Amino acid sequence: MNHSVDAYFTEGCGRCPLGGTPDCKVHYWTEELKLLRKIILDCGLEEQSKWGVPTYTYRKSNVLILAAFKEYCSVSFFKGALLSDTDKILSKPGENTQAARLIKYTSIDEVSNLKNRLKAYIFEAIEVEKAGLEVKFEKKPEPILEELQRKLDQNPELKSAFEALTPGRQRGYILFFSAPKQSKTRESRIEKCIPKILEGMGLNDR
Repeated sequence: MNHSVDAYFTEGCGRCPLGGTPDCKVHYWTEELKLLRKIILDCGLEEQSKWGVPTYTYRKSNVLILAAFKEYCSVSFFKGALLSDTDKILSKPGENTQAARLIKYTSIDEVSNLKNRLKAYIFEAIEVEKAGLEVKFEKKPEPILEELQRKLDQNPELKSAFEALTPGRQRGYILFFSAPKQSKTRESRIEKCIPKILEGMGLNDR
């Protein structure tokens, strides 16, 4: 076991004010996390602390992490989308998550009963790393806000210039324009950036 990780199981990740207190979420799942840690280490993965949480690697490649939440603790696979999930126990951390998948646990009995299944998933994840497989991310363009779309419709030259920008520069502008809550502020930002867009420049280009 890695002593640099031991602190997580007593103090938490330290990213919120509850870290190091009895209210830290790691204390909700003490026995579950302890058993999960043992199961993972039995599979031969290396243990280290990354982002304040126990992270397990195979030949320096991230395979999975342990985490504690209020409603559950979990094992999260970095490339879970590539696992076969024959037992249908993986779930997405978020609606738009493309790569990671996690297994949620809410009791020590659940961890014990799923021990062999978890090991099978871990060994499959190791095989994914051995094969050098990578998740193919789908590039989803940012939705164009109403104020920007209106400007593009009114100015064909601006529309052509914006569409000629690289996807990264388009996304940078859209995120910048979308940040203010008030429409007038969004419109003001767009107006100020029109000259740069017409010149084919990105938000941070000079």
